[in-house]
Order: sequence, then structure tokens, then C-alpha cells
Amino acid sequence: MLINIGFDIELTISSPMALIYLLHVHPSRQDDLQTPENFRVSPPVEVEDYIDYFGNHCGRINVPAGIESVRFTNDAVVADSGLPDPVAWDAWQHDPCELPVSTLQFLLASRYCEVDSELMQFAWNQFGNAPMGWGRVQAICDFVHNHLKFDYQAARATRTALEGFRERTGVCRDFTHLAITLCRCMNIPARYCTGYLGDIGIPPVPYPMDFSAWFEVFLGDRWHTFDARHNTPRIGRIVMARGRDASDVPITMAFGQNTLKRFEVTTFEAARAFA
Repeated sequence: MLINIGFDIELTISSPMALIYLLHVHPSRQDDLQTPENFRVSPPVEVEDYIDYFGNHCGRINVPAGIESVRFTNDAVVADSGLPDPVAWDAWQHDPCELPVSTLQFLLASRYCEVDSELMQFAWNQFGNAPMGWGRVQAICDFVHNHLKFDYQAARATRTALEGFRERTGVCRDFTHLAITLCRCMNIPARYCTGYLGDIGIPPVPYPMDFSAWFEVFLGDRWHTFDARHNTPRIGRIVMARGRDASDVPITMAFGQNTLKRFEVTTFEAARAFA
């Protein structure tokens, strides 16, 4: 399967400032690119690319005086298996003393995932008797999927997992933060993912296209994909960035006053482009 991806994002800028972004396809999917990413910044400014601590492809620009807006656009074609997210019910859960040290950071509390809160006791009460491994993560996804109500109008960039748990509403990042936190409470390493997820293999949804958030857990010998918002295997995930939570993977981060002027995301099966 081939998938078209892209975006058109514009920020108004009030003064000279540095701006970082995580808008490229993740390096782990670079070999799947059938066309190079047609990434552009307007007006043209010098771009400094770098790989961050989590292995994400990032960029920095320094917006000079006199520029009132910065626009990011991109389009590419990505090859994908066309298969739903793999399911591995036999994936086992490690004792923390046996985990690879690279996964340990994903057991700890982070900006939006308060492992050291009332959620710890709740998690053990709620999931302590669930089967360890895949079954326990799935039980967490089932709970989060039913506990939170998806509502774009209730989106709030500062909402934490604990706040989402109490307020019982949010968007995909809130579902993801709560599920990650509950997994970490149960000693299961969990990391945040952001990227493209189109309406492939499902009826179109009545929402504007956006980037999506999901999470991965370390079970057995590798990381596995879970999605508490949709709570069903999906087709066509294209990861852009991974981190401890949303604070590690901002789409854009401007170090000064700015306003989002334009935000358009596209992702669809390539065959549709010629229908």
C-alpha cells in the first residue's frame, strides 16, 4: 500500500525568535519513503537539522526581524504493509530488574504522566488481577477508551493524565497520556508516539484531519503499538516522533509569542488520488 502524507502549517510571529519542529517522518520509516519528503519553510530561512535524544528528526530555524509568519509544508508518499497493527497476546511482561536499561526512562513520571499520584493505587486496584503482558495493556486500553469521552471542543494543551482521569474527557493525546501512565504504574514501559493516521479501512470520521497520538509498550523483546482512543488495530500509522509524553514531541515549539494561523494535515491511500 502507498500512502500520501503531508501538511500545511502556518504560524504568525510577533518578533525574532528561535523555533524548533518535529515534522519529518521518523528515521525508522525513512526506507519506506517512495518519494523524498518535499519539506519547505516559507519564507526561506536557514534550517538546522538534528536528531534528538529519542532518535527523532528535528529542525531549528531562527526567525529574523521583519518576518510576520512562518509556513511549513510537506508532502511525500510512504509504502506501508497495509495490514492492521500487529497483535501479540503471548508477548510477556518483564520484571523491572530484567528490562533493558534503555526502557527504564519510560517507567518514570514525566510532564503529563504523573505515575507518582493517586493513579498508582488506582492502577493496582483496577488492573492488578489482569493477566500480565498483552492482556494487562489491553485491559488498560479498554478502561481508558470507555472512561474518557472524545471531544475536540474540550481539548486543552496543559491537561495531564491525572486531570484527564478526573475530567473524563479529552482528545487523542489525553487518551494516550492516561494509558501510558497506567501502564507505567503497572511497571510496563510505555512511550508516546505522534504521527499520521488516516481513515484507511474504516468509514471516514466527521472530524478535520489531524496528526494522531498513540503509544508503544515494551513487552517480550520489542515495542508494540496500542491506541486507547480507537482501541482497535488500525491501518497506515506513519510515526513522526516518539518520547516520554507530548512535551518531548511538539509539532512546533516557538520561543516567543506566536499564533497558529493555518493547520491542515492530509493522509490517505495513494490510489484515492486517482479515483
